[in-house]
This record gives sequence, structure tokens and C-alpha cells, in this order.
Amino acid sequence: MKFSYKFSNLLGSVYRRGNVSFTPDGNSIISPVGNRVSIFDLKNNKSETLPVEAQMNIVCVAQSPDGNTAILVDEVGAALLVSLVSKSVLHHYHFHKPVHTVKFSPDGKKFAVTRENHTLVYHAPGKTHDFNPFRLYRSYHGPYDDATCIDWTDDSRAFAVGSRDMNTRVHAATALQNLAVYSFGGHKDAIVGCFFEHKSLDLYTISRDGTLVIWECDTDLDDLVPGSARPKKEKEVEDKVKEEDDSEESDEEDDDKDKQEKILYKKVSKHYFNKEGDFNTLTSCDYHKRTHFLVTGFASGIFHLHELPDFNLIHSLSISDQRIASVSFNSTGDWIALACSGLGQLLVWEWQSESYVLKQQGHFNNMSSLAYSPDGQYIVTGGEDGKVKVWNTGSGFCFVTFTEHTAAIAGTIFTSNGHVVISASLDGTARAFDLHRYRNFRTFTSPRPAQFSCLAVDHSGDLVCCGAQDMFEIFVWSMQTGRLLEVLAGHEGPVASLTFSPADAILASASWDKTIRVWDIFERKGCRETLQLGSDALAVTFRPDGKEVAIAMLSGEIQFWDPHNATQTGSIEGRHDLGAGRKETDKITAKTSSAGKSFSSLCYTADGTCILAGGRSKNICIYHVAEQLLIKKFEISCNLSFDAMEEYLDRRKMTEWGSLALVDEGQEEGEGGKAISLPGVKKGDMASRHWKPEVRVSCVQFSPTGRAFATTTTEGLMVYSLDNSLTFDPFDLDMDITPATIRRMLGRTEYATALMMSFRLNEGAVIQEVVETIPHTEVSHVSQMLPDTYVDRMLLFVASQLETSRHLEFYLTWCQTLLMLHGQRLKNRSMSVLAMLRALQKSVTRRYEDISKLCDSNRYSLQYILSVAQQEGSRKRKAGGDQEEGEGEMEELPDEDSSLQMSEDDLPMQSHHI
Repeated sequence: MKFSYKFSNLLGSVYRRGNVSFTPDGNSIISPVGNRVSIFDLKNNKSETLPVEAQMNIVCVAQSPDGNTAILVDEVGAALLVSLVSKSVLHHYHFHKPVHTVKFSPDGKKFAVTRENHTLVYHAPGKTHDFNPFRLYRSYHGPYDDATCIDWTDDSRAFAVGSRDMNTRVHAATALQNLAVYSFGGHKDAIVGCFFEHKSLDLYTISRDGTLVIWECDTDLDDLVPGSARPKKEKEVEDKVKEEDDSEESDEEDDDKDKQEKILYKKVSKHYFNKEGDFNTLTSCDYHKRTHFLVTGFASGIFHLHELPDFNLIHSLSISDQRIASVSFNSTGDWIALACSGLGQLLVWEWQSESYVLKQQGHFNNMSSLAYSPDGQYIVTGGEDGKVKVWNTGSGFCFVTFTEHTAAIAGTIFTSNGHVVISASLDGTARAFDLHRYRNFRTFTSPRPAQFSCLAVDHSGDLVCCGAQDMFEIFVWSMQTGRLLEVLAGHEGPVASLTFSPADAILASASWDKTIRVWDIFERKGCRETLQLGSDALAVTFRPDGKEVAIAMLSGEIQFWDPHNATQTGSIEGRHDLGAGRKETDKITAKTSSAGKSFSSLCYTADGTCILAGGRSKNICIYHVAEQLLIKKFEISCNLSFDAMEEYLDRRKMTEWGSLALVDEGQEEGEGGKAISLPGVKKGDMASRHWKPEVRVSCVQFSPTGRAFATTTTEGLMVYSLDNSLTFDPFDLDMDITPATIRRMLGRTEYATALMMSFRLNEGAVIQEVVETIPHTEVSHVSQMLPDTYVDRMLLFVASQLETSRHLEFYLTWCQTLLMLHGQRLKNRSMSVLAMLRALQKSVTRRYEDISKLCDSNRYSLQYILSVAQQEGSRKRKAGGDQEEGEGEMEELPDEDSSLQMSEDDLPMQSHHI
């Protein structure tokens, strides 16, 4: 079995911190999620996470005007130059200090970076052939505090920089005679945004206390004179003039010329966002120059939309009670993106229709559980925030959220039909949700209050079992009636995990009392077998055929047992493979620490040959069960913003009083920390502390199709899928099988031979060429000649092509023919081909849903067109009848008029016929 899995997508988290921005076409939005970046395609309703990672959380994102490259900057100033076309890292650069904002010039030739109180302008990468893409053009100084925002003029010759010293400065990006630097005041708080007017030097400055100042320039943008402040040629001419004219007259002309050369600004008006008596901190803003709209976000979760320069309020809406961290317009100005870091929320609002284009929110606490639907199309997750969310694996979006639970979710699972989601929570309830009506239709409770720690559902979906962590009992309910059927007692410690056998109604329970109990619920009451272990059991799972059970123990060992004979068949020592790190608060090293040395989640692959294990570390391990060997280890993240990422602490932060990382520095209030400005002055929540989340894996699950697996981590819901793009995996290959030989067989119309040779070569492009060359009349004949080995590979290829190919009927014909001819043989070896059949079902179901939506829309459109045509025809016939009655009373008209009237009478019948 090949394990060429790669990171595919990041679900469950749509925004963390930093700025969000639209792509130049305005159809997609780029959002920083931890140390990664997600792109949400609003037009095609899909999301994608780029396979690039920064060393720490990303706080700044800037796109080039052509949309081909982007610059990502993390918390410490490390930058990545990323190609949005190839989705790869082109260059690494370090600014050595935290960066507040990055912005490209409109012509794409330069970009500006604010680092502390300096502004650095670089030549944009890709415009010139340089070894170092980040080539510094010029450094600008002036602010007495950190610079916070940048905006360029439309011709890219000047830019404005706002800072926390309450001033704004306009700098010349190129040598200009009448502009070098111009400073603005007029504010009483830090500058949040500064924006130039469209094709003008007029400026808007906005401060954190909700004040807008409008500045008007006496010089147009086209009147900026290029060149140095006083060119040499002009000085020579002026010297000659001075010699000819009187000295007094020449001095007066020189002074007047200097006054005319320098641009001047004047304050036109000043506006306030806050009403009298109210104070609401302004946290973010953006301005669309073509439509003259200004959007502002506040710490209370309210955003305003104003039209400038008249300051007319168009919209005012509250999206949450948390701080709005970032706002952004798209290229047309119709959509507004709003990001809230406290809730992990991302919204796209269309202000004209007053509707949401996108409304996504992840779990704002850690995820605790996940489960795939039977066809692998959906994933349900439960979080410590008490919410249950269902995600579409194809689009990457959450389409329903259930909020009935009042405590952390302990387990989630789909029923066998895929229409019902069941969740168990620490609030003492298990709930069943209908995915058709999106409602909670069944609630299961225990006779006495208990905290449920695990959940299991039998294969038929009739029995729901939950284990309690405080009462040491297992509760069994009926799904149909909701009644409690039985309470299974016997464990002497908290029940950590439950699982049903896929083959029969055998329930296995793992507990901290160092036992695994096997229960036969239908035939006999009570415990059927008790498996004694040497350590506490943390997780248990059955093999897909139900003949083996895997147990994860606190000692870091994974044991394999035969549940029918109660005998141990193997074990894997995994404590050294897990590779847990050392937290900043740990007094001992990671090697001697017992925390993080055990697996907490197990899952078999679809064929049962390997097992996937994850725990309290950044690694996920895949073991071969029969060989008891580690096949591959996945590192879920390299984000150093998480705790316990490294095995050893940084000695540069170690002092005789402890680690400097434990010192809680007062952060800026807008970034979630506390602000202590002066001794004795208290502002904000003094109990808030800066903390680093610990990296861990809470649950792992293989997709029923066998082509992907998902894991819930501190980073979010991460999906890994098979990478077939760069893998050359021939099957029974010899020297005579080449693409030229395969095409020669196609020329001879030996389709079956060519198809089998292409599968032996196993190159996707060649297989697709052969299959699509075969006429549809020969599909049945070729399918009959395929051996069973090639039937499996052909069905898997058809499943992959159904997701992307336009030849839908052609591949559905292949699918129907293969299943009709080889259905009985496939049924006899159903366990080995189960993953392939699920992948085929997933592809067919997804295309059916897409086409059914399109057909329904077309049907409604045709019905509307026909109804309009019928109404129009009946109206014209009625008008024609009234006209005929009027003609009977009137005198006979001339021949020209009668012929004209006959042609008009024919029109309604023709329209009705059409």
C-alpha cells in the first residue's frame, strides 16, 4: 500500500488574525489561518488552503496587482514570497522586526513595508531579473511611534503613512520637485487608516477614537513635477537672470517660485463616528476609491458604511459582540469582507442587496472529535465550544451548525445511512440531528446526571451507546423510541472509548481501569469478555472486518487482540515515535516527561492493513499492523506560535529566574492583550494573559473511500489526500510496454489489450487517452475481456474521472457496464473493494447533486418563460377579439387596412405557437 499522502485542505478554521484581502478579480478572498493562508472562491463556492507554511502565525498578506504573487509576513517579521499560480514558495526574507502592514503600489513595481517607525520601499519581485527578489529602494523615517497603515496614489509616485503618534505623512516615492514629505496632525489617537482620493492627492485620515479628517490638496496629481528639488539647469538659468535684473526683483521672484513649487494641504472638514456620550474604538477601515465608500469596523462588532466626502451613512450593522479585526472591499466595491479574530469568523456582505455572500465561522476553541459520512462527502466535527458543525469535503465550507449542547462535545458520528448525525457532550446529553431538516429530533439522557466522554452507534443505527467518565457506566438507548434500554456496569474507572464491530453487534469499551470489556448486547446480557491490560486504555477500534481490535494505552503501546478468542495477536511500541515537545512551563525535558507519550486516537485504513495513530504531539504515525513497523510520520504543523513544538527550549530565553517566554508583556489592546500605558493607570481587563495553545491531535479518521484521512488538531481540521500527480507506480511492467506501443494497439483497434497495457504503465494521461479513444459501442465488449484485477483499477479510474470530466454519460456507461458484468465477483470480495466502491458512490452522488440543481433551475426558468408566453398570447387574443367586435360596428375599411389587420391577427397565433 502506497502512503504518498500530502496536505490537501484546512477546514474548521477560516480566520485567525491579520488582514483579509480580495484577489484582483474580486471573486476570491485570501484569509490568513494560523501559519497558513486559505483562499475562498466565492464564485465557484470552494475553499483551498495553500500548501505553504510560515514559521509563526501570519499577520500581513499583500497581493501583487496582477494577482500572481503574494507576500506573507509572520509575527516576527519573516516573509514568504509565494506564487499563487504554482502555489509554492519562491523566496524567504526576514525583516528582523515585527511588520504592521505591507502594500504593493498600483503599478506593481514597488511595495512598501512598515517596520516599527520606519517605512521601507522595495522593488517588487518579478519585474526585474535579480538574484535577490527583495531589493531595497529607499528607507523613510519620521514617525515617533510605530507606523500602522499605508496607501499609495493612483500613479504610484507618492504614498501616505499613518502612525501611532497621531500623525500622517505623505512621502514622495520618486524624486519630485514640489513634494518631499508632508506631515498632518488633527487627531487625538493613533491613526488606523489613511486613503487617497481617486486620481487625486486629497487625503482621508481616520483615527482609533472614531475621527475622520478630510484634507484637500491645492495640487493635482498630474501637476507633480518629476526631478530633484532644484535641478542644476534651472539654477544656471536663474543665475543669468539675476545678473541681468536687479537683485531685489530677482529675490522676490525666487520666493514666489518656491511658494508655488511646494504643495499645500488644508483641512476641509472633521467628522465623528461615535455619537455624543458613546465611545467605541475603531479597529479597522477600508476605502473604495472609485465608488467613494468607506467601511469602518469597531471593537463592539459594529461596522458602518459611509459615502465620502459628504459622510452620508448608508449602512450600520452589528455582526457580533467581538472586535472586527479586518475589513476589505473587493475590486468592484459591491462586497465587503469582515473578519473577527475573537470568534474566528469571516463574512462577506453585499451591501446593495443587504445579504451575505459568505458567512463562515470555525470552532473558536479546540476541536475534540470528527467523523466521516459513509460516502466520504461530509465531515462532522465537535468542539470544546459545544458546537457541532458539518463540513463539505468538496467545497471546504460548513453548511450547518448545531448549537443545542451547553458543554464541550466528546464524540460525533454518522449513522450508516448518512442522514443522521449523533453527538455526545459533557452536559450529560446525546443528541441526534436530522441533516434533511437540520433539527435536533432526539435527545438521550441518563437517569442520573452524567458526563458523557465517548459515543458509539451500531451498524444498523438502532442503538446509541455513551460512556460516562464520572459514573463508570455505559448507557444504551433505542434510536427509534429514544428510551433507555440498558445500563452496562462493570468498569471501575472512567470509560474512555467505545466502538462497535462492523461485522456483528459486539461493543468494545476501553477504560482507565486497565481493562477492555467486550459486550454482546443482543444475544446475552452483561460482559462477554474482559481483556486485562498492563496500563490504562485510552482508545479502542475494530478492524473493518471485525476480526481484530486495536487498543491504545497510556504507556504508549498499541496492542492488537482477537475479540472472539480473547488473545493478544501483536503490539507496537510507539512512545518514541510520537515525539512530544517540551512546553515553556515544563521543569523537565521532553524526554523524561510522561505527558505526551501515548496515543489518544486510533483508526484503521480502509483495507485494515495499517493503522493511523495520533496523540498529544505534532506527529501522526502510520504503522503496518502485520509487520509492526512505522511506515510514515506526518508533522501536522511547524508553527512555533504553538507550545510544545520543540524538544528543547531556546537557551537564549533562559535566565536565572526562569524562561523569558513566561513573562507576560503588555501587548497592544487591539491585538487581544492588555494595555498598561503609565504606572498606576489601569485600562482594559487586567486578568487577561497572553498564552500559547499547545499543539496536539485529538482525533484521526480515515475516509471510507481510503483516499484521504482527516485529523482534528490545534491548527484546525486538516485533510490529507493521496498525491497522484508526481508518482510513477507501474503495475507488472516490462520493456515492451511504452506509450508508443499502446498507441499502436489503439490503431489496430485492439482496445482491451491497449487498456490493460495502459494500466500496467499506470500513467494517468495515457489511461485517459486510451479510455476516451474506445468507442461507446465497444464498451461492453472491452469490459467482458477485463480480468478482475483490471476491473478494480478501471472502476477507480472512472470514479476519479467522474469528478472532473465533461464526458459524463460516457463514464457512466462504463460504470454501469462494469458493475452489471462483474457485479457478482465484486460482491464475493466486497471487503477488498469496499473503499473503491465508496469512492465511486461519492463521485456519482456529487455529480448527481450538481446536475439536479442545474436541472431544477432550468426547469423553473422554462416554466416561467412558458407562463409568460401564455399570458402574452391570451392578452393579444383578447385584444384581437375586442378589435374584431369594434370592426363589425364600424364601416368597411379599405383593402390596405384590412390586409394590415389580417397580419396583426396572425401574430398572436404565431406567438402562442412559439
